[in-house]
Amino acid sequence: MGIGQSFRLAIDSLMSSKVRALLTMLGIIIGVAAVIIITGLGSGMQRMMNDEFDKMGANLIQVQIMGRGAGGSRTVDTDDMYALIERYPEYLSGVTPYIATRGVLRNGTKEFKRTQIYGVSEDYAQLASAFGDTLKEGRFLQYLDVVRKQNVCVIGAYVNKKAFDENGLGKEITISGTHYTVVGVLAPSGEVIEGGGNDVVYIPYTNACTMNGTAETDFFMFTSAGEDTAATGKKIIGDYLHSVYLSDEYYYIMTSAEMITMMNTMISVMMTVLVAIAAISLLVGGIGIMNIMLVSVSERTREIGIRKSLGAKRRDIRWQFVIEAGTTSAVGGVLGILLGALCTTAASPLLSSVMSNMGGTGSFDAAPTFAAVAISFGVSVGIGVFFGYLPANKAAKLNPIDALRYE
Repeated sequence: MGIGQSFRLAIDSLMSSKVRALLTMLGIIIGVAAVIIITGLGSGMQRMMNDEFDKMGANLIQVQIMGRGAGGSRTVDTDDMYALIERYPEYLSGVTPYIATRGVLRNGTKEFKRTQIYGVSEDYAQLASAFGDTLKEGRFLQYLDVVRKQNVCVIGAYVNKKAFDENGLGKEITISGTHYTVVGVLAPSGEVIEGGGNDVVYIPYTNACTMNGTAETDFFMFTSAGEDTAATGKKIIGDYLHSVYLSDEYYYIMTSAEMITMMNTMISVMMTVLVAIAAISLLVGGIGIMNIMLVSVSERTREIGIRKSLGAKRRDIRWQFVIEAGTTSAVGGVLGILLGALCTTAASPLLSSVMSNMGGTGSFDAAPTFAAVAISFGVSVGIGVFFGYLPANKAAKLNPIDALRYE
C-alpha cells in the first residue's frame, strides 16, 4: 500500500469518528495555538518597544544617583551636571533633572488626584518629542522659570480638556495650594483619559524639589551631541561620577541603545519561558495520540490480521499507523495555527488600546510570524510521528494468526 492510500485511510479514520479525533488533537491544538499567540504577541511587543525607543532617539542617556558614597558625604548636584555640558559640548548637548512629585491638582471645585506632576528643566524641550509630548500652544519651561522658581506649568491634553474646556493657556491652576499659570498646552497623544499619558503637568524642577522637601533630585536625563557620541557621553558622565563616589555602586547610567537591548533580551527570555511552558501541552497531546493509536490498534487487530494474510508486510502496517498518527497531529497543528492566528489578530487592537491608555505613542501590531507557524506545524507533525511509532510498531509485529483469532 502506498503513502497516498495510507493518507486517505487516515483521513477516513478521522472523519469516521470526529469527536474522538477532536479530543485526540485537543492537546496539539492548545499547544500550537499557545505558541503562536505567545510568539505573535511577543514580536508585537518587541516592535512596539523598538518604535518607542526609536522615537526617543539613540542620544538619550539616563542617570540615576542611588546613594551619597562612602560615609554618606559624597554627592553631586544639578550644577555639577550642567558643568559637564559646558565642559564637553562636543559630546553632551543638554541635561534635565526629572523629578516626580506628589500634589493635588485643583481648578475651582474640580480635583485631579491621578494627574502625574513632574519637575523638569528648560532642556526638557529637547526631549519632549521623545516622550510623545508636543506643544499645541504656548511654550515649554524656560531657564528663568527654573532659576526664579516661577509658578508656571505646562499641562497635558486631559487637564486642558477637563479643567479648562480646551482653553487653558494663560489660565491658573492650583497645585498643592499654590497657584500656577499655564504657559503651555500639550497636544493629545493617544487616548485622552484620566491617569493616562495626557494627564500630566510639568513644572520647574526647583519647585518640585521644594514640594518634595529636598534640595536636589537623583535622576537626570542627558542628551548627547549625536547618536554616535552617546557611548562617549556615557563614559564622560561615568568617569566624573566615579571620581566623586570612588565606586560605581552609587549610580547607574544607561543609554537608549542599551535600554533597547535590555528590553529585547527580557522579552526574548520571557517568550522562551512561556513557549517552553506551552510546549508541555504538545507533549500531553502527543501522549494522547499514542494512547488513542494503541486503542485503535486493539480495535483493528482483525483488520491487521486480514491484511497480513493477504500479503501486507510489516513496513506497510507500520507506515499505515505512523501516517495516521502524523495526519492526526498535522490536522491538530493546522487547527492550532488557525486558532492562534485568530486570537493574536483579535488581541492586537485591544492591547494597542491598553498601551495607548498607558501613555504609549506606538502602535501594537501583533501577528503570527512565519517562523513560529512553520516550527509549530513541524513540531506537531513530529510529535505525532514520534508518539505514533510505538503503536505502529506494535501493530506491525502482530502475528497474523493471533490477529485473525482476536475478538
